[in-house]
Amino acid sequence: MHRIDGGTMLARRGGGSLTSAEIAESLASNPVLVRRILGRLRDADLVWSTEGRGGGWSLARAPRDITLYDAYAAVEEGRILSRHAHPPSDACEIGRNISAQLEVEFQDAERAMEERLGRTTIAHLLQQVLDAEREPAPPRQTPPDQAPASSL
Repeated sequence: MHRIDGGTMLARRGGGSLTSAEIAESLASNPVLVRRILGRLRDADLVWSTEGRGGGWSLARAPRDITLYDAYAAVEEGRILSRHAHPPSDACEIGRNISAQLEVEFQDAERAMEERLGRTTIAHLLQQVLDAEREPAPPRQTPPDQAPASSL
């Protein structure tokens, strides 16, 4: 999540830069973790950094040109869904066949997620966040078991 949150914060800044400490504070996270993620985003040419006084992190491209999949692929390694760490037993009909069947399902699910993330840009996500901020919060409803007893 930090990879997307940070990118959205940088997009909101409108071309300005933010320090990793500023981003970490907003995310309630550790600046070292934020710098590590930003470093991977920099390696993927999604952000750039400037050192020294007034330095910080900025988007390397327009927010409309960065998808959530770009950010995901820059930071995450390996497959999304875990596979068996140890192959199942060949002595069992399930064990002999389950891995191949799950692999097809997992690959389909991973492709669907990648395609979906590829349709959403940082600009679009920022607009959704800003729209949600402008909407009034729905009234809180008290669960029935915590509602005050009515007097008859």
